[in-house]
Amino acid sequence: MSIKITVINGPNLNLLHLRDKELYGETGLKEIESSLANTFPEITFHFFQSNIEGELIDKIQNCIKEQSAIIINPGGYSHTSVAIKDALELVQLPKIEVHLSNIYNRESYRQHSLTAASCDGVIAGLKQDGYHLAVRAILQLSL
Repeated sequence: MSIKITVINGPNLNLLHLRDKELYGETGLKEIESSLANTFPEITFHFFQSNIEGELIDKIQNCIKEQSAIIINPGGYSHTSVAIKDALELVQLPKIEVHLSNIYNRESYRQHSLTAASCDGVIAGLKQDGYHLAVRAILQLSL
Protein backbone atom coordinates (compact mmCIF):
# COMPACT_ATOMS: atom_id res chain seq x y z
CA MET A 1 0.00 0.00 0.00
CA SER A 2 1.35 3.41 -0.96
CA ILE A 3 1.00 5.91 1.86
CA LYS A 4 0.75 9.63 1.12
CA ILE A 5 0.78 12.13 3.97
CA THR A 6 0.08 15.81 3.60
CA VAL A 7 1.77 17.80 6.37
CA ILE A 8 0.00 21.14 6.83
CA ASN A 9 1.48 23.90 8.95
CA GLY A 10 -0.33 27.10 9.85
CA PRO A 11 0.61 30.65 10.72
CA ASN A 12 4.09 31.63 11.86
CA LEU A 13 5.54 28.15 11.44
CA ASN A 14 7.49 29.41 8.44
CA LEU A 15 9.48 31.42 11.00
CA LEU A 16 9.79 28.57 13.49
CA HIS A 17 13.58 28.97 13.56
CA LEU A 18 13.06 32.48 15.03
CA ARG A 19 10.55 31.52 17.71
CA ASP A 20 11.10 30.73 21.40
CA LYS A 21 13.41 27.68 21.35
CA GLU A 22 12.33 26.59 24.82
CA LEU A 23 8.70 26.29 23.71
CA TYR A 24 9.12 25.19 20.11
CA GLY A 25 12.50 23.47 19.97
CA GLU A 26 15.69 24.13 18.03
CA THR A 27 14.55 22.79 14.67
CA GLY A 28 13.18 24.88 11.80
CA LEU A 29 10.30 23.78 9.60
CA LYS A 30 12.50 22.85 6.60
CA GLU A 31 14.63 20.69 8.90
CA ILE A 32 11.52 18.93 10.22
CA GLU A 33 10.39 18.27 6.65
CA SER A 34 13.79 16.85 5.65
CA SER A 35 13.92 14.69 8.75
CA LEU A 36 10.48 13.20 8.03
CA ALA A 37 11.36 12.45 4.41
CA ASN A 38 14.68 10.85 5.43
CA THR A 39 13.22 8.84 8.32
CA PHE A 40 10.26 7.53 6.31
CA PRO A 41 11.51 7.12 2.71
CA GLU A 42 8.66 4.74 1.88
CA ILE A 43 6.09 7.52 2.42
CA THR A 44 5.26 10.21 -0.08
CA PHE A 45 5.05 13.52 1.78
CA HIS A 46 3.53 16.74 0.58
CA PHE A 47 4.48 19.71 2.78
CA PHE A 48 2.41 22.88 2.89
CA GLN A 49 2.59 25.99 5.06
CA SER A 50 0.45 29.10 4.96
CA ASN A 51 -0.37 32.04 7.18
CA ILE A 52 -3.76 32.35 5.45
CA GLU A 53 -6.76 30.48 6.83
CA GLY A 54 -8.47 30.00 3.44
CA GLU A 55 -5.35 28.48 1.90
CA LEU A 56 -5.16 25.99 4.76
CA ILE A 57 -8.81 25.06 4.20
CA ASP A 58 -8.23 24.61 0.46
CA LYS A 59 -5.27 22.31 1.14
CA ILE A 60 -7.31 20.24 3.62
CA GLN A 61 -10.13 19.88 1.09
CA ASN A 62 -7.66 18.91 -1.66
CA CYS A 63 -6.59 15.95 0.46
CA ILE A 64 -9.91 14.31 -0.43
CA LYS A 65 -8.77 14.10 -4.08
CA GLU A 66 -5.16 13.28 -3.19
CA GLN A 67 -6.27 10.52 -0.80
CA SER A 68 -3.67 11.58 1.71
CA ALA A 69 -3.61 11.23 5.44
CA ILE A 70 -3.13 14.57 7.18
CA ILE A 71 -0.75 15.78 9.85
CA ILE A 72 -1.73 19.32 10.76
CA ASN A 73 -0.28 21.96 13.01
CA PRO A 74 -2.87 24.72 12.67
CA GLY A 75 -0.83 27.03 14.90
CA GLY A 76 -2.97 29.77 16.44
CA TYR A 77 -5.91 28.79 14.24
CA SER A 78 -6.39 25.64 16.31
CA HIS A 79 -7.87 27.82 19.04
CA THR A 80 -10.06 30.00 16.84
CA SER A 81 -10.99 28.46 13.49
CA VAL A 82 -14.35 26.76 13.21
CA ALA A 83 -13.80 26.81 9.43
CA ILE A 84 -10.62 24.70 9.65
CA LYS A 85 -12.36 22.38 12.12
CA ASP A 86 -15.23 21.92 9.66
CA ALA A 87 -12.86 21.27 6.75
CA LEU A 88 -11.04 18.60 8.76
CA GLU A 89 -14.35 17.02 9.69
CA LEU A 90 -15.28 16.65 6.00
CA VAL A 91 -12.12 14.75 5.14
CA GLN A 92 -12.62 11.08 5.98
CA LEU A 93 -8.94 10.20 6.16
CA PRO A 94 -6.58 9.63 9.10
CA LYS A 95 -5.73 12.99 10.69
CA ILE A 96 -3.34 13.84 13.52
CA GLU A 97 -2.98 17.31 15.03
CA VAL A 98 0.51 18.29 16.21
CA HIS A 99 1.62 21.11 18.49
CA LEU A 100 5.31 21.68 19.13
CA SER A 101 4.64 23.23 22.54
CA ASN A 102 2.49 21.78 25.29
CA ILE A 103 -0.63 23.87 24.78
CA TYR A 104 -2.01 22.65 28.10
CA ASN A 105 0.62 24.43 30.19
CA ARG A 106 0.41 27.73 28.33
CA GLU A 107 -2.00 30.66 28.41
CA SER A 108 -5.63 29.71 29.03
CA TYR A 109 -6.72 30.75 25.52
CA ARG A 110 -4.25 28.22 24.04
CA GLN A 111 -5.42 25.31 26.18
CA HIS A 112 -8.41 24.43 24.01
CA SER A 113 -8.15 23.30 20.41
CA LEU A 114 -11.30 23.57 18.29
CA THR A 115 -9.65 21.66 15.45
CA ALA A 116 -8.56 18.68 17.58
CA ALA A 117 -12.12 17.37 17.80
CA SER A 118 -12.03 16.73 14.03
CA CYS A 119 -8.79 14.73 14.19
CA ASP A 120 -8.09 11.15 15.21
CA GLY A 121 -5.46 12.19 17.72
CA VAL A 122 -3.38 15.04 19.11
CA ILE A 123 0.32 15.16 19.95
CA ALA A 124 1.46 18.18 21.95
CA GLY A 125 4.59 19.29 23.73
CA LEU A 126 7.16 16.99 22.13
CA LYS A 127 8.58 19.63 19.79
CA GLN A 128 9.76 18.26 16.41
CA ASP A 129 9.45 14.66 17.63
CA GLY A 130 5.68 15.15 17.57
CA TYR A 131 5.72 15.07 13.76
CA HIS A 132 7.56 11.73 13.74
CA LEU A 133 5.12 10.28 16.26
CA ALA A 134 2.25 11.57 14.13
CA VAL A 135 3.59 9.62 11.13
CA ARG A 136 3.71 6.48 13.26
CA ALA A 137 0.14 7.12 14.39
CA ILE A 138 -0.98 7.58 10.75
CA LEU A 139 0.67 4.27 9.86
CA GLN A 140 -1.23 2.54 12.69
CA LEU A 141 -4.52 4.14 11.65
CA SER A 142 -3.96 3.15 8.03
CA LEU A 143 -3.48 -0.58 8.72
